[in-house]
Amino acid sequence: MSSLWTAALVISVMYGALNGQFASTGSAVLEGAAEAVNFVLGTGALICLWSGAMEVLRRSPLGPALSRALAPALRRLFPRASREPETLEALSANVSANLLGLGNAATPMGVRAARAMAARSGGSAASPELCLLVVVNTASIQLLPTTAAALRASNGSAAPFDILPAVWLSSAASVTAGILAAKLFERLAR
Repeated sequence: MSSLWTAALVISVMYGALNGQFASTGSAVLEGAAEAVNFVLGTGALICLWSGAMEVLRRSPLGPALSRALAPALRRLFPRASREPETLEALSANVSANLLGLGNAATPMGVRAARAMAARSGGSAASPELCLLVVVNTASIQLLPTTAAALRASNGSAAPFDILPAVWLSSAASVTAGILAAKLFERLAR
């Protein structure tokens, strides 16, 4: 991937030089690099903040309470995986983080749950529950799109959370479609 980015950069600079726009190309490269650094630092700070908030939630009494609230739905979706308390806890933390719009904070818990599921199935092929976890994690139903709202606020949005109805509708539709598709393919595979 780095070779593609390097090639694109070299081609852009050469094109700017051949067209007599080398000064404009050079200033655009520097301006883009500065914007990229600002974006990475801002986004990195958000990831650190929400990952810390997720860890506090996990260690507080609210974490286990949220796990208990999510347990009936998770047991229904992941009947084999939910028999193991550690896997159920990782699934609950993953879904909780996704509900709060903390996709980056959800990833470590999703990986932990996926490893436990893969170990249970022998690791040779993905089990239907592991495939379903990938679908649910990717579609991620969100109640509070905190990362998207933070990015909107950092780019000057006066009302960063005015996207809530659209997020609720689209994320509910994507999770529902994903679960139905995963269950359909599971039945077809049998």
